[in-house]
Amino acid sequence: MLGVLVGKLEEPLAGKSTLNRLELFAPQGVSRYHRIRPDGEAIERLFVELFLDSYRSAPAEIVLDLDATDVPLHGEQERRLFHGYYDHYCYLPLYVYCGRQPLLARLRPADIDGAAGAREAVEQLVGQIRARWPRTRIVLRADSGFAREALMGWCEAHGVDYLFGLAKNGRLVRAIGRELREAASEARRTGRPARRFRELTYRTRSGWSRARRVVAKAEQTGDKSNPRCVVTSRAARDWPARALYEDLYHARGEMENRLKEAQLELNADRLSAHAFRVNQLRLWLATFAHVLIEALRRLALGGSELARATAQTIRLKLLKIGAVVTLSVRRVRLALSESCPHQAEFIAACRALGAGAR
Repeated sequence: MLGVLVGKLEEPLAGKSTLNRLELFAPQGVSRYHRIRPDGEAIERLFVELFLDSYRSAPAEIVLDLDATDVPLHGEQERRLFHGYYDHYCYLPLYVYCGRQPLLARLRPADIDGAAGAREAVEQLVGQIRARWPRTRIVLRADSGFAREALMGWCEAHGVDYLFGLAKNGRLVRAIGRELREAASEARRTGRPARRFRELTYRTRSGWSRARRVVAKAEQTGDKSNPRCVVTSRAARDWPARALYEDLYHARGEMENRLKEAQLELNADRLSAHAFRVNQLRLWLATFAHVLIEALRRLALGGSELARATAQTIRLKLLKIGAVVTLSVRRVRLALSESCPHQAEFIAACRALGAGAR
């Protein structure tokens, strides 16, 4: 079946031993057993090329979501370290997504700042995207772990917009004291959560090179106040405070769903090899699976009930179904059960993919 799909029915495909040699490549030198070596730079560039190819024309604007997450480790993997926040041994990979499509999955040890390497990664991605789409506006979006001077300063110097969470502190809370009191008063009166927003021009006492626009949310939920802030380069005339926070920044939560899908449904957490470089390769392979699932949604499942289905749902309803395979001289015949509950979606997806191939 794999041979049919890749158009190499008469040619031998790589078996598990060959794929195992790819994992166990020698970092230096070449032996007779390690002639297959992954090209890390080419792999990372390919993720971006596949993303760019998924558009018929350059969009006016794209939003790149950055996030770091933990991959729990249960063995003696190379460069494994204990992370106090997650309370276990783990890796801390850096991910970048645009909507549902992954652009970067870079493995990192856990003894680093969550934003470590983000500026270099963004520089690489932005350079590759702008080589194809020079007029597309690029916006970075992330939580407060990425509100670092190095990244914000680079964005400002290279015409990239950003929207990052900003950790609250005493100065910020005092600055929105009136809004917090008003929200608390409304919440007591109505019995429902209340919000107020305020624009600030803010600069840290050390670390930031300039004052920046900060949007502060003063929220009261029950008897608890919940002040939150974001720092951004977006202009107030384009994105007023409430819309910026509720419409643009809140959408960052979708990134969490992508990370859960990658780890829980596409095996991005199966990093059990000893060597760090092998685990990076496994993370890339899981990310390619994510690319394929998203391409299937986009190209073949649009308009169906599976258009926004998770990877696990697509696997169970469209991929892991029984069939009888019959080979003859002229054709490969697949006989599927007439009682397959999702045969209409399966047939429509096959036709859509076939039309796209032609």
